[in-house]
Amino acid sequence: MLPSLVILCPLLYSILNTYAISFADISRYTDKIMKPLIRAIGTIAGLIHAEYRQLYNRYFGKIERFPGNAREICQQIVDRLWYGDFYRTSLGHYNFFWMRDFGTVAESLVNLNQTTHVHHTLRWAIRHFMRAGTVKLCIDKAGNVFNAPGLPSIDALPWLLHSLVVSEYQLNEEETKFLNKELRKYSSMFLDESGDILPNIVFAEMRDAVYYNRSAYSIALVGRLAVCVEKLNLIDFHFAPERYADILVHSYWTGEYFRADRTTQTFSSDSALIPFFLKIVNDSVMVGKTLDYIHKKELNKPYPLKYGEIPEKPLRYRFGMGPFSMPNYTETSIWTWHATYYLHLLKRYKRNEYVEQYKKFSELIERHGSYPELLAPDGSWYYAKFYRGDPGMIWAALFLELPEK
Repeated sequence: MLPSLVILCPLLYSILNTYAISFADISRYTDKIMKPLIRAIGTIAGLIHAEYRQLYNRYFGKIERFPGNAREICQQIVDRLWYGDFYRTSLGHYNFFWMRDFGTVAESLVNLNQTTHVHHTLRWAIRHFMRAGTVKLCIDKAGNVFNAPGLPSIDALPWLLHSLVVSEYQLNEEETKFLNKELRKYSSMFLDESGDILPNIVFAEMRDAVYYNRSAYSIALVGRLAVCVEKLNLIDFHFAPERYADILVHSYWTGEYFRADRTTQTFSSDSALIPFFLKIVNDSVMVGKTLDYIHKKELNKPYPLKYGEIPEKPLRYRFGMGPFSMPNYTETSIWTWHATYYLHLLKRYKRNEYVEQYKKFSELIERHGSYPELLAPDGSWYYAKFYRGDPGMIWAALFLELPEK
């Protein structure tokens, strides 16, 4: 063995020297190969874990009931979801960090005096995003960064920037550099030269069961990103917030609500409410017409709020999330997430329905002793062949922020 080494070592050194290859070069080449491979493995591992938890909980998971009234139930849930490092998304199969869900509740958590926990979560999330070299929707407790479903997310970066703004998080130089890089990548991936979303591309967004053609929700999120870029003094996004308000008003407004996307007149509560909830469009008359439409169509019965209406023509569903495997997942099912946007808008615009709708929603929470993800149209727990509505959602923070009257 020793003679072989005596011969091979000078020979190897000679080859490296001849081709001007240093050991540092080898290390760099190895990094170029191994880092993407490790990231890809982490992405796959995170996605498999999420899918396994979802299927396991459908048949074997238990739904924990909490004692007390609606506010007491929600407080217990939010307290349990603080994980020490980050806020989990639910007490069921979403037992990991989800940027979209956390983004929607970040301001509520701040207003509930949890700014320290919000900052801790953001610091933890940004650290893992930077290690992965990208912002995606999800991070599990092992630090794997991934999208679920496995498509690029148009709203992960906007919700991250939104969370930084509402919590007054102070970015350091390295974080700022990383976010500017992500903004350049975001514009290249999703936007055309005018700042509008590119047509005929698919991506992950709030209504993740269907493929939209540039949803009003996604336009509103790009608009919110534009607002946050200005507030955070980031430099690598070049479209004004007003651009997205104009697109929403001129391309989506039906006279009663913002339609789901540019190829349908369908009412979908994510697209109808988020542009107002995030204040991309501030028009009390338009808000009033949308809230009137919800009341007229009884989308707030028996509890607020149904995701939408049965569409006139079939939607394009993602594989595994259509009517066969997950019937009525995002049609007339009741979604507690959207109910809280609805309640916030009722309160913000001093609508007479607020007290009654708040009471009905409280009854829903108390009926189940939890804060469910979604329910069947009659208010019973949602079950499908391979899916069950998740219990104990972090969205409970949105409800806790609301006053009773």
